[in-house]
Amino acid sequence: MSSGELPCYTLIHVPSDAELPSETQLREKFEKGGDKERTEALKKLIYMVLNGEKTSQTMLMYVIRFCLPSNDHTLKKTLLIFWECVPKTDSNGKLLHEMILVCDAYRKDLQHPNEFVRGSTLRFLCKLREPELLEPLMPAIRTCLEHRHSYVRRNAVCAIFTIYKNFEFLIPDAPELVTEYLETEQDASCKRNAFMMLLHVDQARALDYLSGCIDQVGSFGDILQLVIVELIYKVCHNNPNECARFIRCVYNLLQSQSPAVRYEAAGTLVTLTNAPAAVKAAASAYIDLIVKESDNNVKLIVLDRLVQLRNTSSNEKVLQGLVMDILRVLTSPGLEVRKKTLNLALDLVSSRNVEDMVMFLKKEINKTATESNDENGKYRQALVKTLHTATIKFPDVASSIIPVLMEFLSDSNETAAAYVNEFVREAVHKLPNLKTAILASLREGIPSIQSPNIFMSALWILATYCDAEGSLEVLRLIKQSLGDLPLVDTELAEQDQPKQEEVEQKKVPSGPKVTADGTYATQTALSSTVVSKKNEKPPLRRFLLNGEFFLGASLATILAKLAQQFTELNGVGSERSNRFRAECMLILASIIHLAKSGLISHQVNEDDLDRMGAVIKIIAQGIPGLDEQYGDACKKSLELMLGAKSISRLDAADKLTTSGSARSKDFVEIDKTINFTQLLAKNNQQGENLYDSSLSQALGTAPKDTKFDFSSSKLGKVIQLAGFSDPIYAEAYVNVNQYDIVLDVLIVNQTSDTLQNVSLELATVGDLKLVDKPTPVTLAPNDFSNIKATVKVASTENGVIFSTISYDVRGSTSDRNCVYLQDIKIDIMDYIVPGNITDTEFRQMWSDFEWENKVNVMTPIRDLREFLNHLSTSTNMKVLTGDAAIEGECGFLAANLCAHSIFGEDALANVSVEKALPMDDSSPIVGHIRIRAKSQGMCLTLGDKLSSAMRSRRDGQPIAAPSA
Repeated sequence: MSSGELPCYTLIHVPSDAELPSETQLREKFEKGGDKERTEALKKLIYMVLNGEKTSQTMLMYVIRFCLPSNDHTLKKTLLIFWECVPKTDSNGKLLHEMILVCDAYRKDLQHPNEFVRGSTLRFLCKLREPELLEPLMPAIRTCLEHRHSYVRRNAVCAIFTIYKNFEFLIPDAPELVTEYLETEQDASCKRNAFMMLLHVDQARALDYLSGCIDQVGSFGDILQLVIVELIYKVCHNNPNECARFIRCVYNLLQSQSPAVRYEAAGTLVTLTNAPAAVKAAASAYIDLIVKESDNNVKLIVLDRLVQLRNTSSNEKVLQGLVMDILRVLTSPGLEVRKKTLNLALDLVSSRNVEDMVMFLKKEINKTATESNDENGKYRQALVKTLHTATIKFPDVASSIIPVLMEFLSDSNETAAAYVNEFVREAVHKLPNLKTAILASLREGIPSIQSPNIFMSALWILATYCDAEGSLEVLRLIKQSLGDLPLVDTELAEQDQPKQEEVEQKKVPSGPKVTADGTYATQTALSSTVVSKKNEKPPLRRFLLNGEFFLGASLATILAKLAQQFTELNGVGSERSNRFRAECMLILASIIHLAKSGLISHQVNEDDLDRMGAVIKIIAQGIPGLDEQYGDACKKSLELMLGAKSISRLDAADKLTTSGSARSKDFVEIDKTINFTQLLAKNNQQGENLYDSSLSQALGTAPKDTKFDFSSSKLGKVIQLAGFSDPIYAEAYVNVNQYDIVLDVLIVNQTSDTLQNVSLELATVGDLKLVDKPTPVTLAPNDFSNIKATVKVASTENGVIFSTISYDVRGSTSDRNCVYLQDIKIDIMDYIVPGNITDTEFRQMWSDFEWENKVNVMTPIRDLREFLNHLSTSTNMKVLTGDAAIEGECGFLAANLCAHSIFGEDALANVSVEKALPMDDSSPIVGHIRIRAKSQGMCLTLGDKLSSAMRSRRDGQPIAAPSA
């Protein structure tokens, strides 16, 4: 085994500025220094050993002679770390003779009167892998089980456990010994260690002990209760017939004082039984944990457990009765916790408790009205969105929700008001019985709206869904919002009038004022000033004077619809119809005059002027085809869009749960094996062991669920670093495990010489950091070795690892040789996952993100949909635009994409492409892709990835550029 593969139990940070002394200096400090100097020298020696520095055997003897006899506790603790790190065998694998002296020192420390020395030595013995050193110490270790101090006893149990597990022949009666010890032990930590040992080495004895004290489990310490829960899970997992024996014990542990015990007991209970009472008890325990726990990360973890419970339809029925309990979590301050709770409650709410949920959310909305911070605003958005969905899902409660939501139209948070507009539009479309009440509430709320976009959206909804008789009322509302017409003349008249600010100064008697106690009081000669403010302008007039002329173009469309409806009601050419149309034309003409008058500093858009001018012409001449387009055709298109939106929402709900994971359906494949519990062998495990799977996930050894793919296999990620003609051949396997990159480098000595101090030198560019320096190795002729190195990743940026291999040839007097290796480029696709956000959130994030990268499209792919799918699969970005919006062939395609990184970064992309010649299928695709992200690195890196994706096929093979 090479030195790079020696076992390691302690990671020690070596300071970059640490100066390592020579052996002569270390010997002098060991021989002549005091305990403090010897401790410092021993630390420097540990640094040298960990860095792979070769030390002579005499150095080991100096440590034995001058450090071992000391009684200083700090020096003794440092010595234990040194004995852990230092090699204890020679090149042939035989134990060094000096270690006999060390073994004798161990034995003396195990009999030391100080409990700290004994316990520390026992902890160190858990890390020894040399049975020759352990064998003489076994009587002393057994004696420590009877020590008066619990620190020594619990470490003695750990030492016996590890020795029995690794070298059973040294203490074959360990289970019997620990069982007897467990019967008499009173300390909680000692009992926990002893029970843990029996759990892993002799489950039968552990079960016998648990059966004898099962009624007292509630009074045990939390650390012992956790081990008991693990034992019950493993036993019942291997033998389901034992569930009835221990299920009551798990129920009792749900009432434990420890949150960790309650969490583990709830998770174990739902894996052992699917009974509704058990699921309800576990869910109640989870909810209680979330409410009482202060850490938001813990709340999110437990919420994920609740979401997993909900994925089974039988559990979902039980959880529906706990919706109000789940809503108690909204008292937590964390926004992510609140959003996840609202999504879960919305999925579980039923017609029985939807009214209670709505009342609770009303109270939450009233609470948020008093605060105006950013997080509170986002919470209001989530509440509005939840009420919106609940209204569409349960129309019976719409009448109580509508007045609450209408108040948000005048909210300063534009996103929350936009959600209300979406709700009103969908509610009017899907709830015709409430149409009159909704439109009446909308008319009342329009004058108080503060945002121009929200104002025009609300007015558009009102004009689209009002009946022909209500057109006149909507026109009156528009005129009230505009004020006096024409706009330019009235504004000029107001400017001509001098600004009058009346200040009333009321004189008071100049005589002194005497207070009740007989003293004189000072008073001012003038009363408070009263300023008469100029009347506030109507909302639409105020928006237009601020330069929002897009409202004029939108208003033109609204007036065209109203004129068409009113004309149908009163007949073409009638006096009322002509008067209505004249009023509409006056409004638009006034807005156009205002835009061209120069009263406003903002320049009007020519498109807005063209739209208003065209609508005036349509209203005046009454073009039949365009009248229909503005009227019924628009409403039909809106209904189609709303229908497609609801269908896509249902499809998304079927595919995903609130946490984004696939929901398990209650269906069975026709060829699935039927398991009969009575016919199963006792050692046949049911399903997957949660403890083993969680451990494998933590270690990064969990098997992948995806189908086999060469690119994700180990061979597909091997990078050749050196050439076949180099003295040393090298290749690396890059294993990405979330925030770590593990490089497994194979180096082969292709010469007939022995190469010494073969060192792999690594340097990184980007947000990469080398964790530890690889240890030098020695290679025999034609020998090979593996060197591992770990690199930390801090953000989603293009990272490059540069590397060289330096070595010395044995017997050579020349300088150190060096082989330069190929660069290792880190692929950001290992850190990016598809994102899922709403259109409103996309627009908000698009305006918030600072960095933008524009990539021109150059690809040989000729089909627009194929090109979009290729970009999505190549970059792990999800297409947010629905299929209904991009289906069909029109020679143009626009879509939005989103992705998240594991570092919490978001990336958005907008694809806008078209065929150069729409009628020619073989014509190239032209256009551009705009990328926006919060960080510059994410934006540039994703742009590079998109550029490379456009130049490669979907199978990864490069393709030639299109011919001119």
